[in-house]
Amino acid sequence: MFQLSEVEFKNLKSQFATSNWGGRRKLPNVFTEHGVLMLSSVLNSERAIKVNIQIMRIFTRIREMPTSNLSIKLEIGEIKKKLANQDKNIELVFNYLDELIEKHDNPQPRRLIGYKRNRED
Repeated sequence: MFQLSEVEFKNLKSQFATSNWGGRRKLPNVFTEHGVLMLSSVLNSERAIKVNIQIMRIFTRIREMPTSNLSIKLEIGEIKKKLANQDKNIELVFNYLDELIEKHDNPQPRRLIGYKRNRED
C-alpha cells in the first residue's frame, strides 16, 4: 500500500465529483496488484474474496489495455492506407470517364472501309 502523489491524485480526481467545500484533506492510500493479493490471503469473508477477484480482473484488463490500443492503432493505419489507395483508384476512374465523355462529345470521323467505286453516274 502507498499514498498517491499530488499529480497522480489530480489526474484521477474529477472536477464534478468533489464539492468545493468538502472532499479529501489528505492524499488517498492505494494498493498495488501484489498488495491486493496479499490482502486476499488475510481476509477470509465471502464478500472480501469476491471483491478481490473483481479487483484482480480489473488489474488484468488494465495491463492488457496498452497492447489492445496498439492493435487498434495498427488497424486504423491499415484502413487509412486502403482509403488512400481507394482515393487514387477513384480518381483514376473519373479520369477515364472524363476521357470517354470527351471522345463521345468530339467524335472523330470514321474512315470508310470497303471497295471504292468511281462515281460516273
